[in-house]
Amino acid sequence: MSMLKPISFSSRFPQMDVIGTSFAGNQNHLIPLSFGFPAPESLPVDLMAPATKAAMEAQGTNSLGYTGGSGPNHVVNWIRERSQRRNLEVSNNQIVVTSGSSQGIDLVTRTLTNPGDEVWVEAPTFFGAIKTFRLAEVHLTSFPIDENGLIVDTLEHELQYRISNNLPLPKILYIIPNYHNPGGVCLSLERRKKLAELAYEYNFFILEDDAYVELSFDSHFLPSVYSFAPERVIYLSTFSKIIAPGIRLGWAIGLPEVIEKMKLLKIDGLTSVYVQEVTHQVLEKMNMDDHISSLNSIYASRKNAMVAAIREHFGNDVSFHEPTGGFFLWLTFNKDVNTSDFMDIAVQEGVSFIDGKHFFLKNEGFHYMRLCFTYCDEATIYVGIKRLANSYYQYVKSKLNLEEAQ
Repeated sequence: MSMLKPISFSSRFPQMDVIGTSFAGNQNHLIPLSFGFPAPESLPVDLMAPATKAAMEAQGTNSLGYTGGSGPNHVVNWIRERSQRRNLEVSNNQIVVTSGSSQGIDLVTRTLTNPGDEVWVEAPTFFGAIKTFRLAEVHLTSFPIDENGLIVDTLEHELQYRISNNLPLPKILYIIPNYHNPGGVCLSLERRKKLAELAYEYNFFILEDDAYVELSFDSHFLPSVYSFAPERVIYLSTFSKIIAPGIRLGWAIGLPEVIEKMKLLKIDGLTSVYVQEVTHQVLEKMNMDDHISSLNSIYASRKNAMVAAIREHFGNDVSFHEPTGGFFLWLTFNKDVNTSDFMDIAVQEGVSFIDGKHFFLKNEGFHYMRLCFTYCDEATIYVGIKRLANSYYQYVKSKLNLEEAQ
């Protein structure tokens, strides 16, 4: 029998394995502060069975085909009406339902760019977006954020420099304006307006990923960048953070001609009709405003618990921006700390996190760490932070011993 030759895989595979990192040591005792998941008790389990039954009774076999049923139209109508409450004036032909917001990032990238084109991102940014852009073989450039979001002046200077030197301009700028992943910050109103002006002036699209907009603990909502530049922004959001990530439903809003091209590029043809039918029934039965208010109450309490535990167990060894919404805390350690180096110790102690390097384009971000405060309850968060601090101080001690021995 002939020996099998080694399989030749595509060169497109990304180098990072963030999911593997998050689930490393997936033992029962592991407290997963890495998971960017909603609170399990917030998932509408009690609505899913009756919603499924109602969908089947209302649509029958229509909901089980490639197309058909009224669910997709109802979901689009809900998205339009919800968007209009935030002053996003859109019509149904400006909306495409996606299989999660990650598919939205992919569709926008494939619609608006070719390999080698410029795509600009924040530093840090969502690692899933980095993966998508790299698979599209675009050229990535990043720009720093601070407590007010993307530092727009830095981006403007680069645009001016490129114009002066006849260098390529971006096709897309990808931003997370509200409760940034991983930074937890919000883009200021002044910077939102300035970005909109720059998009018109330099003729690029802004990909506005607004997954966390509803999760505002103080109910303070800033206008979307889309509202200032509807011809230059594609707006993304998702049901993952407000209903359940497992339904894999998101949406994109943009110019009708852009949305039409995105629909043509959908590999799945049409996002699951069945899931949209069930989601429509859930939306009919759920008071969304009350549900989101409940989520924000739960998450604000858990955020406060995590902040208090970090201050107790880490003291001045870390700094962070305290978010007023979203899912995440972004910890900054001293620059001589490498959070990747105590990942294994943390897992042995029984806690997981995501090390900062995954959120940057280049070989940087080693002294950062992302923690999620939404998944675990307050008591579990306290134990998790205590374990994390134990891991960190073991790492510091071993690092000091090694330096003394050299």
